[in-house]
Amino acid sequence: MPPRTRPAQAPTADVEDAPVRLVVGDEGLLVERAVSGAVVAARRRDPDVEVRTLKASEITAGLLAELVSPSLFAEARVVVLEAAQDANAEVTTVLVDYAKAPTEGVSLVVVHAGGAKGKALVDGLKKAGAAVTEAPKLQKYDQRADFVRAEVRQAGGTVTGEALGLLLDAIGSDLRELASASSQLVSDSGGQVDAEAVRAFHRGRADVTGFAVAERAVTGDRAGALEALRWALETGVAHVLVADALADAVRTIARVSAAGRGDPYRMASELKMPPWKVKKAQGQARGWDGPGLTRAMSLVADVNADVKGAAADPSYALERATVELAALAGHARRR
Repeated sequence: MPPRTRPAQAPTADVEDAPVRLVVGDEGLLVERAVSGAVVAARRRDPDVEVRTLKASEITAGLLAELVSPSLFAEARVVVLEAAQDANAEVTTVLVDYAKAPTEGVSLVVVHAGGAKGKALVDGLKKAGAAVTEAPKLQKYDQRADFVRAEVRQAGGTVTGEALGLLLDAIGSDLRELASASSQLVSDSGGQVDAEAVRAFHRGRADVTGFAVAERAVTGDRAGALEALRWALETGVAHVLVADALADAVRTIARVSAAGRGDPYRMASELKMPPWKVKKAQGQARGWDGPGLTRAMSLVADVNADVKGAAADPSYALERATVELAALAGHARRR
């Protein structure tokens, strides 16, 4: 029987109760959700279910066999085996044999980090018919975008393309942060998450303000950029995060400018950027020319070195770079 595979993003209440579940991947949040979902499913069957969590490297084949055997009083049990890639040959044999003939009332959850180590266990459990939950790192932009859409939808809301892009640009690949922000945004916005809702949300977050500084600077808003920068530094944002945001904004404008005018959706595929980001960069690029962008690229490269130790005062270096970048943008727009 082929294994049943489902994503770990599914709400825990919807995870099916399976006698043996294999969780493959090393994305912490998704692994935790998969394990929690399996426990919740078992508790729907028996609220008094006992949960035992052990590491594969610390368990013997004998103890594992005892844990998954029927108990004298038929108590329900969930056995969670973490880091299964470290299981020895004897433990692997017990796990695969159990998956072929599981005990009624005992649920086994095997967590494997993925990769080549311990692959025989993964293959054996799949062949034996274990339910499979994939929990890999979401490395690609589209994967994280799908994750956020699912989180917003699960919370009862919808999110626009621009808002989605702003959120991903600001937070990056941290799924816990993305999940928390998605839920909060739906709550704050009444369900309709747009770009303005994301910007308002970010104003209260110290770790995602670099993009606000950059957005104002590359459009020539000197006062707004300096205000955002000073607030960011006062609330503890790392200098390097602001410098990276400035560099990313300039590089994006340069790439979009070099590609010429065109349909953002077509250009998005060529530039490997989301369409909303291409469209925004097209607006920001108005008036910028080759020499101006060359100077801006040099400017953000210098400030990146400054905040990593080249400058005695990184805060002053950031402020000077922000002022110069805003002046370049303002000059470009006045021409």
